[in-house]
Amino acid sequence: MRIPFPLLRARHPWTAATILAAVALLMSGLTALSASGAESGCRVDYTVNRWTGGYTAQIKITNLGPALTGWRLTWTYTGDQQVTSAWNATVAQTGSNVVAVNTGWNGALATGGTADFGLQGTWRSSDPAPSDFALNGVSCGGTGTPPPTTPPPTTPPPTTPPSGDCGSAVICSDFEDQAGPTPSGAWRFTAPDCQGTGTAAVDTAVAHRGSTSLRVDGRAGYCNHAFVAATADLSSVGPVMYVRMWVRHTTALPAAHVTFVSLPDSSQGGRSLRVGGQNGALQWNRESDDATLPAQSPAGVALSRPLSTGSWQCLRFAIDTAAPKLDTWLGDEQIPGLHADGVPTQDVDQQWLARTTPPRPTALRLGWESYGTGDDTLWFDDVAVGSTPIGC
Repeated sequence: MRIPFPLLRARHPWTAATILAAVALLMSGLTALSASGAESGCRVDYTVNRWTGGYTAQIKITNLGPALTGWRLTWTYTGDQQVTSAWNATVAQTGSNVVAVNTGWNGALATGGTADFGLQGTWRSSDPAPSDFALNGVSCGGTGTPPPTTPPPTTPPPTTPPSGDCGSAVICSDFEDQAGPTPSGAWRFTAPDCQGTGTAAVDTAVAHRGSTSLRVDGRAGYCNHAFVAATADLSSVGPVMYVRMWVRHTTALPAAHVTFVSLPDSSQGGRSLRVGGQNGALQWNRESDDATLPAQSPAGVALSRPLSTGSWQCLRFAIDTAAPKLDTWLGDEQIPGLHADGVPTQDVDQQWLARTTPPRPTALRLGWESYGTGDDTLWFDDVAVGSTPIGC
């Protein structure tokens, strides 16, 4: 359901303990954050995905008033909802009252500008959508008293979303240097376990940018592995490895397990850390114990996302090589079910946290590997791997 009203962002889900501890800090800083006001109104779109006992909400704020340099969104739950984590905003709850505050990089909100954030929570008896959103103290229905316009405190300059430029990354490839139909140079065809009818080639008919991409015609069945592997050694990239790629595929992800990104992992004795799909949604899979992220329960799958067909999608992830943590983004959306921060989250990381050894990817392979049904044709372009964040 969607209710017209504004938005936010926070990168790391908060546990219940940290939410409670943060309330006082948030309240002490809210007056400063409201300096620019929101006198002329706002709109909030609150989209909820609900299941028995739990929910996620994607919240979009549109600023209809003067430009803002910092913002906070408040609302009241009329059911018994409890926020357990959030992304792209700092969210705290006291009783039924909820406060969301911008992160350092998304505080500026021009007139007509938007911001997005999401949260996950629980409920027992009822989960009605809130209707009393207020941006910087001003009701999104156009009423309310703006907070005092005191100057904000001196703070370090905000960070910005990562650039799409990957010039100094260990891998930074748009495949325009591929001269023939067969991957060459820094890329090689490989079938890690066994080879069947799957193929990979350089394609000059479909590209995200420029005129060249990698095309993989994936076939169902375990022995039809077809990948294009980068020759670059990734064993020293870190302590966080950032990966960005544009991918386009033809067929919706099947119910059966498939993989289209494979990273050989020295912490698993060379077995792979894998990105693919199951039950129609994106998932991580660890080859050594077949653990998945998220858990493949209905609630877990609902916290992931499908991979849209027929168009280019920007897929990004960050792999912490010093701790068992990772993050995943599809475009600019951080996917809650594909986030592991070491703190157990129901229906997300029960299996994943069974192993505490940090991953240490050493290489990158792009292609198709099916463990049941599932043919697909995929293209990859503008691929980058480095030690600093890489945007779309």
